[in-house]
Amino acid sequence: MSQLGAATPAEIRQVGHFINGRVVRGSSDRMLDVHNPANGQVVARVNMADAATTREAIAAAAEALPAWAATTPLRRARILFRFKELVEKHFDELARLITSEHGKVYEDAQGELIRGLEVVEFACGIPHLLKGEHSLNVGTNIDSYSLMQPVGVCAGIAPFNFPAMVPMWMFPVAIACGNTFVLKPSEKDPSVPLRLAELLKEAGLPDGVFNVVNGDKEAVDVLLTDPTVQAVSFVGSTPIAEYVYSTAAAHGKRVQALGGAKNHMVIMPDADMDQVVEGLLGAAYGSAGERCMAISVAVPVGDKVADELIARLKPRVENLRIGDGLAERGLEMGPLISREHLERVSDYVRIGIEEGATAVVDGRQRQFPGLEGGYFIGGTLFDHVTPQMRIYREEIFGPVLSVVRVPDYESAVRLINSHEYANGTAIFTRDGDAARQFSQDIQVGMVGINVAIPVPMAFHSFGGWKRSLFGPLHMHGPDGVRFYTRMKTVTSRWPTGVRAGGEFIMPTMS
Repeated sequence: MSQLGAATPAEIRQVGHFINGRVVRGSSDRMLDVHNPANGQVVARVNMADAATTREAIAAAAEALPAWAATTPLRRARILFRFKELVEKHFDELARLITSEHGKVYEDAQGELIRGLEVVEFACGIPHLLKGEHSLNVGTNIDSYSLMQPVGVCAGIAPFNFPAMVPMWMFPVAIACGNTFVLKPSEKDPSVPLRLAELLKEAGLPDGVFNVVNGDKEAVDVLLTDPTVQAVSFVGSTPIAEYVYSTAAAHGKRVQALGGAKNHMVIMPDADMDQVVEGLLGAAYGSAGERCMAISVAVPVGDKVADELIARLKPRVENLRIGDGLAERGLEMGPLISREHLERVSDYVRIGIEEGATAVVDGRQRQFPGLEGGYFIGGTLFDHVTPQMRIYREEIFGPVLSVVRVPDYESAVRLINSHEYANGTAIFTRDGDAARQFSQDIQVGMVGINVAIPVPMAFHSFGGWKRSLFGPLHMHGPDGVRFYTRMKTVTSRWPTGVRAGGEFIMPTMS
């Protein structure tokens, strides 16, 4: 039975922290309301960790580290297998928790859990993934081999837009590699990460291996500077990613900090327009655009392509099925995360109009009868957007799609490569030569060819280029294993007879 409690609509959940195998309130008196974005009602109150509570979690992780690092990879994998089964058993409960605090529609919450579980499944193969290299007879009777050993206590700082998936991109690989972990989820939707911690304990994970502290910058700064923490993973906006990277690296930690995005989709003249429209609708407006892999810029090549695209998109954007994901099924979009973010997105729509973009669909005009208390906005579609406009340059993180017209393929590539963000991109075409050339020319970390949202599967790695990623290693997949391990190379020789004397020249392995 969850210690979170099964709250009725009239009840308000009390959300604490998960430290050393149990839910604790923490030493701070600071509390923050958690709202259901669909109606604005308070559904939970989360305790905000102070420095002392955060250090308590770090200490618990440090204490658990020696025994967990010494646990065989096979036993670690078996715990993750049981965790996977428990997440699947509680699938509906977890999806409803995501929708109630984030606002994304129920089906999207289910998809988030599935993508998170894929990384758990990848991490279950850790006995194979930790196999090092071995070279026999690098010199006479001398062998060399490598060991992949845990980094130590690791920290993860997760964003609000994926309260289950992004943490599951971090901690399963980290703990499978023998590390212990302290997670700082978003304070806007904190319940699911705490529930995952309870399920890990139920799966048999020893106390202290996985800990959760809810909080804000006070908790984050402790994680970034405490000498016990050896590695930090972060997903969020670029300004914060840069701060996390510079601060943690200055304190001797390895860091992977994933930042913002402005993802473009190129539509070539030969593209399947039915496929383009369906892909764009989901990629631009799914999860209300609150995705780092959302397509926020469509780049049609030629005015004929652009005119057809606008004509097809306009009625679909005007009639997006938007509502409360807990009350209805089959919706395409829910509310934004908070009233403040709603105001921010609405302000960008105003700015776009003032800058001279054509508002084909103004999402601010959409009415939501019966949902007036929620943080809803309709989808917005801009045409004739130029690279100088703020709505093009800056990450909006909302259901706003900008159309930037270009005359040819080369102009599309130059446009994308000139942007400071380089997370994901896509091209839609029937021309294999154009697609192959695009994949080579484009300076972006993840590329889709007739795939609107090219999020790699768990056994590949996720990450962008330029100001979308700070640090050399991407998330999950092979890079995830590299990030959460340190390689040690051993060169050994066993004496076969009389012990040789000392050598005073550079060894040549002759």
